[in-house]
Amino acid sequence: MKSNSVSQAVVAPYADALISLAQEQNSLDAIARDVRLIGDTLSDSVELSQLFASPLIGENVKKGVIESVFGSQVSALTKSFLLLLVDRKRIAFLSEIVKQFQSLLRVIDGVALAEVTSAFQLSRAQEDSLRDRVKKLTGAKAVELSITVNSDLIGGVIIKVGSQVVDASIRGQLRRIKSSLAAA
Repeated sequence: MKSNSVSQAVVAPYADALISLAQEQNSLDAIARDVRLIGDTLSDSVELSQLFASPLIGENVKKGVIESVFGSQVSALTKSFLLLLVDRKRIAFLSEIVKQFQSLLRVIDGVALAEVTSAFQLSRAQEDSLRDRVKKLTGAKAVELSITVNSDLIGGVIIKVGSQVVDASIRGQLRRIKSSLAAA
């Protein structure tokens, strides 16, 4: 298992380099689409992530997989970047590099990421309402929601933006009532 500090020391320079190169070549939007596609593909395919992480699988096989999976779907710059990761034996960090790139992109675009845990699936109107509230809270130009459903909350939502957490769940309310009763 990779430690977080070692992982971050490897991940950050590659994400920074890709975003800088994309900005220099005025192709940030295209590269961002490519990175989103790569992230979605990795999260949809555990096997692909395992293949990239395996030290037993050779570089040529990994490069072949990159060519067949992403070859015609991503820009030449993105494909070159992926092949460089294989050459430098950093392809195992691809998922983390994608997350770091997306985090940097959100900063550039003024977008806040709100991690929402809900007791039930939210409607489009509820998502829009949450976006508006988080915009007001953070002053961000836009808000990206990452929604997880957890029925243990009983009802309500927990919203995390950066280090701020708003617990508006029934479970959280019950926990606060229990604490206040125990303190009294």
